Amino acid sequence: VHPPQGTLPEDFWIPIALDTNNITSLSPFLVPQDHLGGSGVFYSMAGFMFFVFVVGTAINTLTIACTMKYKKLRSHLNYILLNLAVANLLVSCVGSFTACCSFASRYFIFGPLACKIEGFMATLGGMVSLWSLAVVAFERWLVICKPLGNFVFKPDHAIACCVFTWIFGLIASGPPLVGWSRYIPEGLQCSCGPDWYTTNNKYNNESYVMFLFCFCFAVPFATIVFCYGQLLITLKMAAKAQAESASTQKAEREVTRMVVVMVLGFLVCWMPYASFALWVVNNRGQPFDLRLATIPSCFSKASAVYNPIIYVLFNKQFRSSMMMMLGMGGGEEESSTTQSVTEVSKVGPA
Repeated sequence: VHPPQGTLPEDFWIPIALDTNNITSLSPFLVPQDHLGGSGVFYSMAGFMFFVFVVGTAINTLTIACTMKYKKLRSHLNYILLNLAVANLLVSCVGSFTACCSFASRYFIFGPLACKIEGFMATLGGMVSLWSLAVVAFERWLVICKPLGNFVFKPDHAIACCVFTWIFGLIASGPPLVGWSRYIPEGLQCSCGPDWYTTNNKYNNESYVMFLFCFCFAVPFATIVFCYGQLLITLKMAAKAQAESASTQKAEREVTRMVVVMVLGFLVCWMPYASFALWVVNNRGQPFDLRLATIPSCFSKASAVYNPIIYVLFNKQFRSSMMMMLGMGGGEEESSTTQSVTEVSKVGPA
């Protein structure tokens, strides 16, 4: 069992009862955490994190390189996708790499300070990525649905939106560095994140988790659902007005599929983390499987892979440019699904 609260170390918390009076001897910074799970679990997670690190780093680096090389990619929407790639790269290079090394060693080998740095950097990248997805949806709504009339979304607006994502990311990831929650090893103790499971309230963890859930999950998710919902309504009205147009009907089907994939991608990435943290906060003292506590963190880090697949590789401009950059042809496809939809929505319903 845990020793008295006053003797607990400040830099970690193992969220299960342990048969020892010296919890420091089981520090996740000093010894393998074999008391928390079998070697197969640790090595499987190490393999998964290695995959995320290699693929996430490669695809996001390629996205950045393509944007720098090809001027045709420097549109306002692609600026936001570039911002998403930078955030994803931060997650894969910092979060996934350190998690891979730690899972392979079965404990967090880099020490308490690195834990705080890794937790902050991975959380910052994750929050910027999350808000970037909301900004992409907001941009599509402005451009296609035209709620502001003849307002033109320009590159300067896109850059401003990108700056806001980093400001919001810092607002979300900064508090644990100054005492509102804290960054400690989580789950199987091989990756670090905000403290959402300690039973005392010294760091006001409950209020921080609720803040994250509302500000960094509920608000972006509501933005995405509203904006893409409005986009689909606008597109269906335009398609109904052009019922004989095969290209219009095809564009409607493509965008409907893309919207479903985008929303599902967001939920796969963030719903496990948000819902699990919320459950722990509202069920203090209830036992839970540490392997289940590790999975949400890994899902959020894996967003560095499937976000660019959804938002970049499904974009014909990016896809053809990447093919050319890799010497695999690719042609000069200029159109994308969203560009086709823009053309369709210009006609509007009859």
